Amino acid sequence: MLRVGFVVNPVAGMGGAVGLKGTDGEGVLKEAVSRGAKRQAHGRALSALSSVHIPVTFLTCSGEMGEEVFREASLGCEVVCHSQGTTSAHDTRAGVREFLKGGVDLVVFVGGDGTARDVLSEAADRVPIVGVPSGVKMHSAVFVNTPRDLGDILRAFERSKNLKEAEVLDIDEDSFREGVVSARLYGVALTPDASEHMQAGKQSYSSGTASEEADEIGLYISETMQPGVTYVVGPGSTTARVAKALGQPKTLLGVDVYRDRVRVLEDATETDLVRELKEHGDARIIVSPIGAQGFFFGRGNQQISPKVVRAVARGNIIVMATPSKLASTPVLRVDTGDQGLDGELRGDMRVVTGYKRRRLVKVA
Repeated sequence: MLRVGFVVNPVAGMGGAVGLKGTDGEGVLKEAVSRGAKRQAHGRALSALSSVHIPVTFLTCSGEMGEEVFREASLGCEVVCHSQGTTSAHDTRAGVREFLKGGVDLVVFVGGDGTARDVLSEAADRVPIVGVPSGVKMHSAVFVNTPRDLGDILRAFERSKNLKEAEVLDIDEDSFREGVVSARLYGVALTPDASEHMQAGKQSYSSGTASEEADEIGLYISETMQPGVTYVVGPGSTTARVAKALGQPKTLLGVDVYRDRVRVLEDATETDLVRELKEHGDARIIVSPIGAQGFFFGRGNQQISPKVVRAVARGNIIVMATPSKLASTPVLRVDTGDQGLDGELRGDMRVVTGYKRRRLVKVA
């Protein structure tokens, strides 16, 4: 029977929906709470555990770092690490150390890239790790595609024990909030070799040709914008080309709203978007997938929440991607946290790839 350490970063992902682009640091966490941020990790952990249908001996941490979710899932666990009060990266690292003492075969963590760094600092190459995505930033290649893939990962790992190396990356959040992506490789982890259930590491595209392709798509979408319609434009350099074509500013790593070719809302939160859509019903969402990973919802744009997506509907989602990006991103993915919505979004999606050019791409 597999022995698996399972640790939850209870504050992971809280900054996403309220536009903070992360929750690293006590001050940012307080700001997230003041903006009405809700905890995401518990629900993501519960979804992951509900997918496990093989016998597993779980070791975990006390309270909201694991024990509570096992209790709600009616699963047995052994609590090997205890924390008090507000938890921190120190508690995550301490938990992993206890898991190693307990002879685990695998460490599963619920969090984002920051949590991956903490886990890697203790696990190193001694034991493989798997991340259940619950952060704002998830560029590392140690994460399952969705929480519900954890069961398949554990089943495959139990069967073969095959491993691969995966990069652990993280972005400086202060620079990120200023619209600058400053990524750093923190190390290489061991993770189960089950590529169909694991996301790839993020890839960037900066060649002149790709830039010209993005400008062409931005121009085309700007010319097709309808009067009176509200356009929710997600983060990224590709979607920023739409604003460029309009001659309007764009929050590079945030969500902005445009109507009648003018920006009407800057760096919007989920609450801002819900309010805007209630007041102006006819709307579209414009997003671009993360290169190689393929996610166009659920990674770095949590402001565009299930509530926002449902208010707009699938047929009014505009996905834009350059041919260069699609060449290494053959499948699109979603991980909104709402299983029903994820199911509705799957299937073929028309992706805008150039001026008056579209391509059908599968959403897995």
